[in-house]
Amino acid sequence: MITVSGLTKRYGDRTVVDDVSFTLEPGTVTGFLGPNGAGKTTTMRMMTGLVPPSAGSATVDGRPYRDLPNPGAVVGTLLDAGAVHPGRAGLTHLRLLAAAIGVPASRVDDVLAQVGLADAGRRRVGGYSLGMRQRLGIAGALLADPPVLMFDEPVNGLDPEGMRWMRDLLRGHAARGGTVLLSSHLLGEVEHTVDRLLVIGGGRIVADGSVASLLGADGVAVKAADPAAFTAALRAAGFHVEPGDDGALVVPGAEAVAVGAVAAEGGHLLLDLRPVRRGLEDLFFQLTASEGNLS
Repeated sequence: MITVSGLTKRYGDRTVVDDVSFTLEPGTVTGFLGPNGAGKTTTMRMMTGLVPPSAGSATVDGRPYRDLPNPGAVVGTLLDAGAVHPGRAGLTHLRLLAAAIGVPASRVDDVLAQVGLADAGRRRVGGYSLGMRQRLGIAGALLADPPVLMFDEPVNGLDPEGMRWMRDLLRGHAARGGTVLLSSHLLGEVEHTVDRLLVIGGGRIVADGSVASLLGADGVAVKAADPAAFTAALRAAGFHVEPGDDGALVVPGAEAVAVGAVAAEGGHLLLDLRPVRRGLEDLFFQLTASEGNLS
């Protein structure tokens, strides 16, 4: 388990992360979202000991990252895919990492194959595409098969097939009891990958909850055999009605049972009745629109 408590970072009189607290449970993929400069990367760097906090703490199973006997065997990180010497072969880079964290050299071939770089391992990293560098960084994070994965923008440069591969990788890790923290600007991909959302704005956590609770139903969409008559009936019952896609009527804030009751009372034939789910993009902008970007 990862516990973040009151984590704060100040540079002079500027606060870039302000009293951030949350826990990450095993078996869960958590999406860490926020606009540029909101404090995501600074928070993740404090969690992994790369940036000293001004206040607060972050622990992995009760210990700060720097106090873990072998941090790379516990937390696999991808915080900067470009932090590899361009003149070094991918295979060499991974062998050095493996030696540093006590992983057998034979594991390198396994992770290169796992991330789709088996044929590129002997090439210099300077000749890799952005997507290939991302895959190499992920391979390094997976070397020790750690229980925790912490990735900052891991899908940058990946094609649609690569994004699907990434989603399956993270979901599979959580299904085996692992813990995942994922930062990304690709809101649609995050929505289909994570169980839980942490949204940060202006250095502060502005939302924390399951995807289902934060993107819950926001009214219903209904199709009626006689849309005009049913619209009149809904408005007479006090509902606000808006036109939707494909001839549907959208009733914001309403529950399906209440709309169904209006149809039953008036003898209206309904062809479809379903909840309208808010999109992650709408939620994101709603939560962060008024927050200043601090870092």
